[in-house]
Amino acid sequence: MSNILNQRHLDSLESEAIHILREVAAESANPALLFSGGKDSVVLLRLAEKAFRPGKFPFPLVHIDTGHNFPEVITFRDKKVAELGERLIVGSVEDSIQRGTVRLRNPATDSRNAAQAVTLLETISKHGFDACIGGARRDEEKARAKERIFSFRDEFGAWDPKAQRPELWDLYNTRVHPGENMRVFPISNWTELDVWQYIAREKLELPPIYFAHERQVIPRNGLLVPLTDLTPPRDGETVETQVVRFRTVGDISCTCPVSSDAATVDAIIAETAITQITERGATRMDDQTSEASMEKRKKAGYF
Repeated sequence: MSNILNQRHLDSLESEAIHILREVAAESANPALLFSGGKDSVVLLRLAEKAFRPGKFPFPLVHIDTGHNFPEVITFRDKKVAELGERLIVGSVEDSIQRGTVRLRNPATDSRNAAQAVTLLETISKHGFDACIGGARRDEEKARAKERIFSFRDEFGAWDPKAQRPELWDLYNTRVHPGENMRVFPISNWTELDVWQYIAREKLELPPIYFAHERQVIPRNGLLVPLTDLTPPRDGETVETQVVRFRTVGDISCTCPVSSDAATVDAIIAETAITQITERGATRMDDQTSEASMEKRKKAGYF
């Protein structure tokens, strides 16, 4: 009985997300779907397939590449796009640095995560996108918990949490003026557990770093920082080899794995069902800078 109820729950979430994707396609003049190669955007791709196949997607795929991504994820991204036969637009933070629109103290080693907002806004402006579909979920973080499914952004790409539009039932106000845009989150009502159960049901392929593997890490402030050229050990720190996996995938400079021996989707589902720490709370260095770090980034144009 519990499995039947769970399938009905996933069916309901899937139906809502497909409706939202079709709403974007119908109401927006020039939408795009943000695809990073991470698990949430992989789920979005499957939902888009169910919404629009056998035709082509009514929007291109867009990835904002910091240049500091995990190579396994970029390889998977390119493979998935090739399999789907869809168009991928890549906005490069490195190009923004070369243009001078992004300035970092040390471009070679500084985190480029927050700088993605600038490159995203430049990409939106260059291609004239009026809606960008993303895989953010309310259970991830406080700022995302209070954000609408259709999240209005002004002509500067900024989000104002005090000026959000009401969303009653499945009715959405999608109107924007020239220069304004929407960020749309079809799986906003999903949890991390829902995502993994859907991945299991649909038999979706993911980058290998989502599953348990050995990796050199540096214990730091309660996090396991991956040992890379961008994240070397500091004075007095030790490097350990642990069995870990990534719950979320982002910029190398700010994304940490968690200790885990879950090497299969079923094992990850069992582990996720009992965890008491959100995936970003357990893995993201950029969210530990302040209580409102995510909200500040979103107000500046972040995803």
